[in-house]
Amino acid sequence: MMLFGTAVVTGGMLVAPLFSRLFAGGGAAQVGAMEAVQLINRRDAVVLDVRETAEYAAGHIPNARNIPFAQLTDRLREIEKLKSRPIIVNGARAAKVCDALKKVGFNDVFALRGGLGGWVEASLPVEK
Repeated sequence: MMLFGTAVVTGGMLVAPLFSRLFAGGGAAQVGAMEAVQLINRRDAVVLDVRETAEYAAGHIPNARNIPFAQLTDRLREIEKLKSRPIIVNGARAAKVCDALKKVGFNDVFALRGGLGGWVEASLPVEK
């Protein structure tokens, strides 16, 4: 009986992230830091940083465009011409931004897994 209980708990732990992502609306495709670098180098991807301006100023991915989440709707025109390029979104609300961008016609949109912390952990450069 104890072995069965352990199997059920372990199986639940494996499946829980899938369900939480489905029900939380976080179904955006994610890329790690190294995958993001490949997208930038091979497909001319754009990094969109949706953190607040002060956070962006403290450190950001080189050449990232900063449009704070609260201003995204008003400033969408600024990135409209980038629809044909992959967009990598950095910030706490990356999944929501990815969903919003897909609704207005962006096709290749990815959330940066681990955000700036994951980028730094991969020993990649940061600008200030």
